[in-house]
Amino acid sequence: MQYTAHLKKMMTELQEEVQYYLLVDKGFLHLNQLIHRRFEIHLEGTRCLSCSADKKRYRQGFCYACFFNSAQAGDWIIRPELSKAHLDIEDRDLDFEKQVQLQPHVVYLALSGNVKVGVTRKTQLPTRWIDQGAVQALEMVEVPNRYLAGITEVALKAYVSDKTSWRQMLKNDLSPQDLLTESTRLKAAIPEEAQAYYIPPSKLTHIRYPVSAYPKKIQSLHLEKTPAYSGILTGIKGQYLLFEDQTVFNVRSHEGCLVRIKIS
Repeated sequence: MQYTAHLKKMMTELQEEVQYYLLVDKGFLHLNQLIHRRFEIHLEGTRCLSCSADKKRYRQGFCYACFFNSAQAGDWIIRPELSKAHLDIEDRDLDFEKQVQLQPHVVYLALSGNVKVGVTRKTQLPTRWIDQGAVQALEMVEVPNRYLAGITEVALKAYVSDKTSWRQMLKNDLSPQDLLTESTRLKAAIPEEAQAYYIPPSKLTHIRYPVSAYPKKIQSLHLEKTPAYSGILTGIKGQYLLFEDQTVFNVRSHEGCLVRIKIS
């Protein structure tokens, strides 16, 4: 079976075990069904996710020009505390920014290695947790806009990390920490503007991934350095494909790549 794809992050579905889907020219691949099969991938080129031009990727699947001009790549996306749509102040496209920023956002705690704090739109749960490879997650604050979520995250990251340790996550090296206890401990650190939105801890979300073997010594595959690869798929976690030879492939970091995929 052979396919072509303009890579975007894998689609996911939270079931007893996370289900993964990759968009390809013929529809989509249900990747869970391909575990223990040989997976070949060849880089054919790149195409900007915004303007569709055949240009070198710069960041997040965008070419250089689009990264610095597209509303979908504004600084407030990575740093939500910079959001200003609630003040009616434009960054690049106020209509787009209002659409994204002025909706419920959740500040959460997640366990993918060590405990981390993060921000996402409420509509992106549990997708955001899955993309980060969390095995447990807990909503901590639900606020009406991205700015309030951003300043809450900034306050909380003085106590817990806001970064996912991707190597720990892929090795399934977990710290024995209790998210319910952490939420209670961190409540006092929430900014005054967001205190009223605190969610008393009650129920954890548990997430299980389709992995038959975790890597012990990780080797990252970067298609722009190694444009062809073949290996036996042994699992999927976060936005990574895991292979028998300890190679890991971050699909999301390759957004914008045009690839040819062969399954045997």
